[in-house]
Formats: sequence, structure tokens, C-alpha cells
Amino acid sequence: MLFNSIDFAIFFPLFFVGYWAISKNRIPRNWFILAGSYFFYANWDWRFLILIVLSSLVDFFVGRAMAKTRKKKNRRTLLGISLAVNLGMLVYFKYANFFIDSFINSFNFFGASLESFSLNVILPVGISFYTFQTLSYTIDIYRNKIEPTNDALSFFSFVAFFPQLVAGPIERASHLLPQFYETHKFNLRQFKTGLLLICFGLFKKWS
Repeated sequence: MLFNSIDFAIFFPLFFVGYWAISKNRIPRNWFILAGSYFFYANWDWRFLILIVLSSLVDFFVGRAMAKTRKKKNRRTLLGISLAVNLGMLVYFKYANFFIDSFINSFNFFGASLESFSLNVILPVGISFYTFQTLSYTIDIYRNKIEPTNDALSFFSFVAFFPQLVAGPIERASHLLPQFYETHKFNLRQFKTGLLLICFGLFKKWS
């Protein structure tokens, strides 16, 4: 779903009204954010939701495991798991075909004949943003900059939050995650400012 599409023009007002209707109740609100964000992403290709869920699961439990040990070796191992899963997904989906083509071309250059083939790997939208966002969480825990959360719902909502899921920016957990623990009041001035920024962004997108 593109931000300048008819689908989003229908989705966003409905999401906006629904959010503020339940904004005083933190848990239902976060469930609403998570469901809306997954729906937003699934509108492109529902199969790749598995990657977001996997990345979220791994880093949520890695973060909790890090909190239970002070041994550097154990913490490095846990961080390595997070890096391997997230960077492994990123490298595979972004560079698999590139490496295969380079490998075949290298053999062909020296006179060896290899049959050309491609995996036709589809690049999931936003994979760079959400993998680095979850990585920033585990890295900050490893560096003792933040404490891991025990609130899986807030963490999953933080990772999948649709306004920055497919286009960034990458938000550090220390800045964005605490906002999912809080309740918020509607502010007319902020609404007008946000609406103006959206209109300006759409104008730049279409110009």
C-alpha cells in the first residue's frame, strides 16, 4: 500500500478515527496499531509478514535473555543470534541474485561455462528498515543503554508501526518504544501541523 494511493486514502482516516476512539485504553490501542500495521503491510504481500514476526520474536526473546545474564560471552552469543537472523534475511533477499550472477560471470570470464540461473528473489518492502530497527534494540541492550521490555505487544507494535515501516526513518527503541506504554490525548494543534506535513509530502511526491 503506497502512501499516495487510493487504498491508503481510505485506510488512514479509518485507522485515525479508530485509534483515537480507543486511545485511552493502552492495550486495545496497541492491538489496534499492530493489526492495522500488519494489514497495511499485508496489502502488499501477506507472505512477508512472516519475516516481520520472525524478526520481532527473535529480538524480543534475545533482549529478555540478555537481561538474565551478565556474562559477556553469553551476551555476545545472544547478540550474534540477533545479527545472524536479521542480517541473514537482509543479505539473502537483497543480494542473493547479485551473488549468483557474479559467481557465474566470474567462471564465464575464465572460460568455464556455467548455466545461468536466478532465484528470482522478491525483495520485501521495508526489510532494511524493520531489521535495522529491531537490531538497534538488541544492540542498545547489549551496550546497557536500555532495559529490555517484557511487553511483547508494545514491542511488536514498535517494530511494525506502519508510518515508518516501509519508508523509514529507522527509530531507536529508546525513543519510540516508550511511547507505546503511554496514553495520548488528541491535540488539535499537532493534528493541523501533521495534516499540513502530509499535504506537503504528497505535493512533493506528485510533483
